[in-house]
Amino acid sequence: MSEQNISEQTKPDNTVKKWYVVRAVSGQEKKVKQYIEVEINRMGLSSYVSQILIPTEKIYQIRNGKKVSKERPFYSGYVIMEAALVGEVHHVIKNIPGVIGFLGETKGGMPVPMRVAEVNRILGTVDDLEGGDAQLNIPFIVGETVKVINGPFNGFTGTIEKI
Repeated sequence: MSEQNISEQTKPDNTVKKWYVVRAVSGQEKKVKQYIEVEINRMGLSSYVSQILIPTEKIYQIRNGKKVSKERPFYSGYVIMEAALVGEVHHVIKNIPGVIGFLGETKGGMPVPMRVAEVNRILGTVDDLEGGDAQLNIPFIVGETVKVINGPFNGFTGTIEKI
């Protein structure tokens, strides 16, 4: 490969960005995303990283008799990013606190980008989850015996027939 081709690859205008999966400590996906964004901006590498996503799903839970909505990561422990891993971008991301590494990475090698079909499937799933209704997480099953703790039937027990 000639020197001109190498210099053209490292220019932000000509770089091809691909989607990669970053493995993060489970439960710290949002912190990892913030750390990556801050570090990329601080180092002036924002032209190499265009999107950082945490696919989330909205779930409803019943707490204290009220329906509460909550967002949780669809893929716990993973952050998806569109980037061109040229130069030191790969090492900057890998050395961020909470980042375990890239998915599909061989020891000492470069990470493997996601296939286009996988990216479309995941992004389609994310769009469906944002646009659609969230699922209701009901901790009861039909036939279970429950005790009423609030309202006019306080103190009564009953059997769940229908949810």
